[in-house]
Parts: sequence; C-alpha cells; structure tokens
Amino acid sequence: MTYEEYLDKNGEMTYTNRGTSMLPLLKQDRDMFTVKKKSTERCRKYDVVLYRRPPESYVLHRIVEVRPDSYVLLGDNCLNKEYGISDKDIIGVMTKYIRKGKEHSTSEIGYKIYSRYAVLTFPIRQAVKLIKARVKRLLKR
Repeated sequence: MTYEEYLDKNGEMTYTNRGTSMLPLLKQDRDMFTVKKKSTERCRKYDVVLYRRPPESYVLHRIVEVRPDSYVLLGDNCLNKEYGISDKDIIGVMTKYIRKGKEHSTSEIGYKIYSRYAVLTFPIRQAVKLIKARVKRLLKR
C-alpha cells in the first residue's frame, strides 16, 4: 500500500523519521511524525509536507515559499532548495511529531517560533556550511 492509499483510507499516518534533512527537529531512529491527508486548500509557508519525489520516493520538507502554481521546499538541515513542487505532489501535511518521546503539535507557539527561525536563518546556515566545506578542502591540500 502506498502512502497515498494509506492516507486516502485512514486520513492520517504516523511514521518514523528517516534521514537527516529535518534535523534538529526530527532525528532518525528516535522521532516520529504524523501527517494528515492534504486538503484541497493550498499549503502555507512554514508547513512541513510529505511529498512524492518521482519516481517513488517520499520526502518530508518545509515550505519556504509559496508561488502561484508551486512551492519551494527545503529540509531544515539542507543546503539546496527544491523548486517546482506542485499541489499534486504533496500528499500530506505534518500536524504533530514525537521528539525525544514527547508529543508536540504544529500549532504550539514553540514550534511556530522554531519554524520561522529555521527559515529565516537558512542563508546564515548555508554560508557557514559552505565556509566549513571550503576550509575542510583547503586543509586536505
């Protein structure tokens, strides 16, 4: 059963986080997230969405920009934005998560502050990671 089929049948699903793209919010093998089936409404900036990346992979990333016909997405721990993600690609929106064994809602003020912080500090985080990578390359010479 695909994620789309599961969400069509059940309306929401809770899943274990995989990968490092949503660090520090979600850590692999420790945290979980719940997504609700995407409604017909457009998603909003700061939403974390589960979307299908062709051919058959699924990714959980944050919306950093809403465009008239698409979205720009970015993992909290990523350097590269993803462009051209459409409403038809998005299958669910994160509504809650379990971090370090404690359940949180995406409507909590702490989460909302974190979401804005993650998006606003992206250029700084990107610059720091690029500088670190360049220094590391220079030291290897």
